[in-house]
Amino acid sequence: MTNKLKITFLLGIFMMIFSSNMNAQLKPGELVDGIAAVIGDEIVLESDVNEQMNYAKQQGASETDKCDFLENLISNKLLVYEAKKDTLIDNRSAAIKEQANAKYRQLLSQFPDEKTMLAAYKFRNGYEMKNAIEKIDVDQYYGQAKYQRITEKADVTPNEVTDFYNLYKMQLPEVKDEISLAQIMVYPKLTEAHKEDLINRLKKIKADIAAGETFESQARIYSEDEGSAANGGLYKNIFKGQMVKPFEAAALNLQENEISDPVESEFGYHIIQLIKKSGKVYDARHILLKATPTDDEIKTAKAKLDSIKGLIIAGKITFKDAAYKFSDDKKTKFNAGIISGADGSDKIERESIPGTITYELAGLNKGDITAPFEDEDNKRKVVKMIKVEDVIPAHQITLETDYNRIKQMALNKKRNEMIEKFVNSKLPTTFISIDGRYDNCKFKANWKKESIKK
Repeated sequence: MTNKLKITFLLGIFMMIFSSNMNAQLKPGELVDGIAAVIGDEIVLESDVNEQMNYAKQQGASETDKCDFLENLISNKLLVYEAKKDTLIDNRSAAIKEQANAKYRQLLSQFPDEKTMLAAYKFRNGYEMKNAIEKIDVDQYYGQAKYQRITEKADVTPNEVTDFYNLYKMQLPEVKDEISLAQIMVYPKLTEAHKEDLINRLKKIKADIAAGETFESQARIYSEDEGSAANGGLYKNIFKGQMVKPFEAAALNLQENEISDPVESEFGYHIIQLIKKSGKVYDARHILLKATPTDDEIKTAKAKLDSIKGLIIAGKITFKDAAYKFSDDKKTKFNAGIISGADGSDKIERESIPGTITYELAGLNKGDITAPFEDEDNKRKVVKMIKVEDVIPAHQITLETDYNRIKQMALNKKRNEMIEKFVNSKLPTTFISIDGRYDNCKFKANWKKESIKK
């Protein structure tokens, strides 16, 4: 059932580079690091393989064959190598590098100093850590971009779904207890006095800059953007469409080195300085004051949702229509408020639900709605209420109860077959070298380009 060529372990999960093997003590004679494989001009290090294995073990994977992990990495590196040659895939190396620097600064903001952070993550210096972050992000971007290009036309018919189920039904796992949920979420509205206070504070900062303070120093002191404050509010190589619309509109209407008036966005209020602009890319600094609601503003938002709940219970509006009309959550408001699970379906495993929501759902049955409660979404305080749309006990997968889930499995299998076909087509013309330590590996693909005996 397991396709060894599927991109199961893309290097997109940032924390895997800090897995526990970095804390392990080396045994006498143990290899510190080295090149495990070369694919075109891409390299897989021995440490990459070890980190993948360790991460998979932490996630409960039963397979621990090192050859399998190396093959996953080689396959992904071939996609990365081909993606970088694909003229239809944007070269985002410069933007990824800047994003890696932003991630580094964001992590740094969680520690008292850089030395403490580097010690915690077992890096010798900041340059080494930034390179590790950048490497993962580059592989993730190009690997996924090529994967999507190859599989974009993949589809399965109902007959193919049925055939897939009949072939693999004895191997399909049991579904754990699940629940289907819908939500209405609102951002508490700031009072006019609160907004005016934030705007006046930014106007004062702007005036201080005009009087001789530097934008960089003021950003380090006042900005509440964890990703840029430590770097003087600077974002480099911003592609058009990358930032929220109010920010981008204000930034691109400035002359170089000009500073905007206070600008409102979904994150709060900014003043922005355009540093330079070249085509579709620009550099800018900003100072952000977050729109963090007060207790009274949160209380007002709860009262609003409570009144909406009353209308729903009275039958004057459906939950679906209320979500569309009142919810601030763009991911769910156009879909009847339905919250998607990890696999994109409308079913969520009960054990994966965050503790805050689990507490609010305690004792509720199908059709019940929680009281409005405070939560957090993308680091912003929100108020929401949740409806229990369905409760699904643990069961064995069947076509009748889990058609969409089985369809997704069948589609994933077809995509993996397309990737396998693409990889095999590139093997004859791609330089591939695998270290002798892996001579005994039985790879699914002919990475070693051995002659096939008839």
